Amino acid sequence: MELFDKMKAKAKANMQHIVLPEGTEPRTLTAADRILADGFAHITLIGNPAEINRLAGELGLHNIDKANIVDPGDEAVIDRYAPLFFELRKNKGITMEEARLTTHNPLYLGCLMVKAGDADGQVAGAMNTTGNVLRAAFQVIKTQPGIQVVSGAFLMLLPKGLNYGTDGILIFADCAVVPDPNAQELAQIAVSAAQTARDIAGIEPRVAILSFSTNGSAKHERINKVIEATRIAREMAPDLILDGELQADAAIVPSVAASKAPNSPLSGRANVLVFPSLEVGNIAYKLVQRLGGVEAVGPVLQGLAAPVNDLSRGCYPEDIYKTIIMTCNQAIGLKENKA
Repeated sequence: MELFDKMKAKAKANMQHIVLPEGTEPRTLTAADRILADGFAHITLIGNPAEINRLAGELGLHNIDKANIVDPGDEAVIDRYAPLFFELRKNKGITMEEARLTTHNPLYLGCLMVKAGDADGQVAGAMNTTGNVLRAAFQVIKTQPGIQVVSGAFLMLLPKGLNYGTDGILIFADCAVVPDPNAQELAQIAVSAAQTARDIAGIEPRVAILSFSTNGSAKHERINKVIEATRIAREMAPDLILDGELQADAAIVPSVAASKAPNSPLSGRANVLVFPSLEVGNIAYKLVQRLGGVEAVGPVLQGLAAPVNDLSRGCYPEDIYKTIIMTCNQAIGLKENKA
């Protein structure tokens, strides 16, 4: 069974409630209509109800009436969620009036619905910048216990014949958010990426923290960061199969690992690759995607207490559809971890 078929089956068996704060955006509406038709999630659309219904009619959508529509201009809605935002931010000096104004913003309103337990996750970014999507998530949902950094992972789906990772799946992190993580942050990225491997890819993580050195083959302060990150990650998740510092070939090629890192618990079979900086991760995923004919799915935002995922403003309805399904799987996994 292909990865997305597995994710669809998991989402359908345990339906989650996903908020789409860009409810008047045509691509978002098209994706929501398909999700509702397929029965993969409960959907809340944030936006003016009349405009949403008008657009649905123009687009020929037939399932939007199954969605919950929340009007950010409805003062009763603001009455419900503004006090929660005030409590979350009062130590920052926010007033109730400012809290009410902010709650009118659909990105914040959606996150507040998730925080209040009225929804399980949020997907946005077809109209909004990554910074705006993340700012609302940071201020409202915050990070998981023990994690202070939010990072971005890509699921790299390899074509047949490239026998790396697990079932042709590799997780690359961080390729999207943190420019130059310190050792503590890098360790948290590694632990978060392992959770992404379990929750979304459905694979048991085998994590390599990468460098240009393998087990002391070179000396540099950047290598020292990776060594320290590996130590911290092992303390954070002692049961996790993890190693570092490793060069990429020693992480994913068993024959190279046998020569360069014969004592590594990964034995050259890593399926989660953690890069020492954003520039390395971003360059690596784009090169692998283009030169290797690899499908790059993401970025998946990881480390938040509840899933919020960001879209490219150039996305297609299919991208939004898949991101909603991934977000459902993340939400299920987070609940299972808390249980």
